[in-house]
Amino acid sequence: MAGPFLTTFPRRRRVFTFALFSLFIWAILPIESFNPPRRLLLGITKTVVGKSSDDILQFIDPLIGTVNGGHVFPGATLPYGMAKPVADTNNYGEAASGFVSDDSLITGFSQFHDSGTGGNPSMGNFPLFAHPGCPEDDFVKCHYSAAERAIPRINGSATAKPGYFAIRLSNSVHIEMTSTAHTNLFRFNFPPEAEVPYAYTASDSKDTPQTVPSSPLILLDMIDLGSTRSGGNIEVNATTGRMKGGGGFRPSFGQGSYKAYFCADFHGAEIRRTGTFSRTDATDSVQALGDSYGSARIPQGSAGTWVQFAQASTNQVLARVGVSFISASQACQNAEREVGDFDFSRVVAASEVAWREKLSVIKADHTGLNLDLLTTFWSGLYRTMILPQDYTGENPLWQSDEPYYDSFYCIWDSFRAQHPLLTIIDPETQTDMVRALIDIYKHEGKLPDCRMSFSKGFTQGGSNADVVLADALIKNLTKEIDWSLGYEAVVSDAEEEPSDWSVSGRGGIDSWHKLGYIPVDDDDRKGAGPLSRSISRTVEYAYDDFVIALMARELGHKADEAKYLQRSHNWRNLWNADHEDRYRDKATGKVEGSAFRGFLQPRFTNGTFSEQTARLCSPVYEQHVCYFDTRHSTYEGSPWLYSFYVPQDMASLVSLMGGAEHFVERLDYFHSSGIMYMGNEPNFLPTFQFHYAGRPGRSAYWVHQYIPSLFNSTIGGIPGNDDCAMGAFSAFAFMGFFPVAGQDVYLLTPPIVSGGKHKDTGRERLGYAAQREFRPRVHGYIYPERKA
Repeated sequence: MAGPFLTTFPRRRRVFTFALFSLFIWAILPIESFNPPRRLLLGITKTVVGKSSDDILQFIDPLIGTVNGGHVFPGATLPYGMAKPVADTNNYGEAASGFVSDDSLITGFSQFHDSGTGGNPSMGNFPLFAHPGCPEDDFVKCHYSAAERAIPRINGSATAKPGYFAIRLSNSVHIEMTSTAHTNLFRFNFPPEAEVPYAYTASDSKDTPQTVPSSPLILLDMIDLGSTRSGGNIEVNATTGRMKGGGGFRPSFGQGSYKAYFCADFHGAEIRRTGTFSRTDATDSVQALGDSYGSARIPQGSAGTWVQFAQASTNQVLARVGVSFISASQACQNAEREVGDFDFSRVVAASEVAWREKLSVIKADHTGLNLDLLTTFWSGLYRTMILPQDYTGENPLWQSDEPYYDSFYCIWDSFRAQHPLLTIIDPETQTDMVRALIDIYKHEGKLPDCRMSFSKGFTQGGSNADVVLADALIKNLTKEIDWSLGYEAVVSDAEEEPSDWSVSGRGGIDSWHKLGYIPVDDDDRKGAGPLSRSISRTVEYAYDDFVIALMARELGHKADEAKYLQRSHNWRNLWNADHEDRYRDKATGKVEGSAFRGFLQPRFTNGTFSEQTARLCSPVYEQHVCYFDTRHSTYEGSPWLYSFYVPQDMASLVSLMGGAEHFVERLDYFHSSGIMYMGNEPNFLPTFQFHYAGRPGRSAYWVHQYIPSLFNSTIGGIPGNDDCAMGAFSAFAFMGFFPVAGQDVYLLTPPIVSGGKHKDTGRERLGYAAQREFRPRVHGYIYPERKA
């Protein structure tokens, strides 16, 4: 039977009273010393305890996570903005979001990006590139293809802040960029001299002139980061310099294709000549490429248009690039409407206002915190609002009055922390995201687990949009959400297997219903998908069914509540009490392990257990065999990890692991032995699960082991792909509570930011106050107070 906090659904007054009583006991009992970084007690409050007059934007560093696999987008963006300019590099193994803080070469400044994603580079469409001039003032001798034009940056010149990015190149050009919702604005700064220093690139010979006549040439390439473009059209107006066009592209982690469009205008200098280029060859006699202009198809790879200017009196040329997923004409309209005056400073200031407004819902006392901690906290919060992206009004797939958000990349990563955080600090946007997910179900028949570029992304585990919807419903997000249709969507996940469950829904539905687990030898005849991940799918399906039970209770579907609550216990069917923690070290040939016994194990259809060592897919044993194309029974984590993923039934899990004391011992070992890897989101919750054995002090201890060692203000200060989730984890840890996604339960630890509250949204009130030393043995649960 699950614990009393979970499956018995206590009355809110009772649980709220229990939370207050727990906090009172916590405050007064002298139980076990603990030495946290602040003297803190968490509580529920209606008043702001701490205050600060500091501008929080000064504590945000978008460059955090641009190395070490963080794949963070550090460029200019509005909160959830569609237009996202940044400098792209040729470190394609790390440049999933374009920019990498290393010594790789700069290839251009493109218009669309995602942030924090794994896999292949994402988007990076239509990069601009600027030459200060061409050798011998001959446009043919400039470099056009991405490979040829790639050039070093000036080390340390990258500057990033909310709404602004800048970098200086070794060709003497300093590029600044900012953005509105659908438009990017670039400011290219050129040297004032008539002869400009010209840096060598990989394609230059040693006898290349060291200076060039000052006559800037700006090109626009139809390429994207993944070189996925097919077809397209582009033209340049020889009189005005306007460039417009579009092409087809493929998503980075999914099926299908999408079309994107642009419209670029220039301001600040007289046009000398215009033309087109294909790969390395340029001409001024052709002003358009593509089928629409009667030209040959645009070749694969680099191809586009260029404009060469006379030297500007201000030594600046501005480029305004409107973007759209509907048409080039709509891209032009977006640009003219949003940035009609080319006022760079105004756009930057407006972006700063937007970010201050979004982040001002958090009030925190900065007293006593050093700059590194403040930067880590606020930068993490900032990253939670980069994705998903608001594409409302830009959806070419269907007509709808509902909001449309894209770049849910992926919900398997974000449901655990990011969406529960947005439910608190930005409920209006989270409401729009939930509406968008339900609208996707309405038009495509299933909720997505991953979605980008209007395309179906690959499912990694369960149908985890179910948890996002449940989390919103349980926490009383109701404005304009069609919860009847939302409930229909999650029931569809639980009951109906799609023909291709690799991109939506669940597979193995018949086995799930009949056997109560996903067998390792599942003979799935209903649909197609990866016949692996039997452990991770089983535990995620079980939790998905649990949150559907919560939704059923909330919406009055009593029979469904009982059915899905029963299915939520299916995780037990993979528990092998006799399985030992043993593996053979490949380097030494010795059998290694621990004395712990009892883990989730894959199981055959006939009920016998298969074998997967509990450490497989962990940092200590073949970590990288369990990624997307895994043939094993867990995904991006080991059976050690997934054996803790029972947030709906922790009382049973603690019992199976030998009781509270042994559970704590085992969870401590998981963290200390190297098996745990904080670079993947399933490891978030185990950091706080000591609470379920009455030891929140151990949760606090491990939080402070990971902050600031793994989460910090360096450019590598994220332990893995950010996914907009790493920032949410650190933000919760700083504020001193962590959500159990899909439930109205938060697990309390001492905050690192010592006092404050979030803006009262009218739904729930959470605050944290600096009062006295943390008492780690008392239960640290909190339930949000909901207004009638």
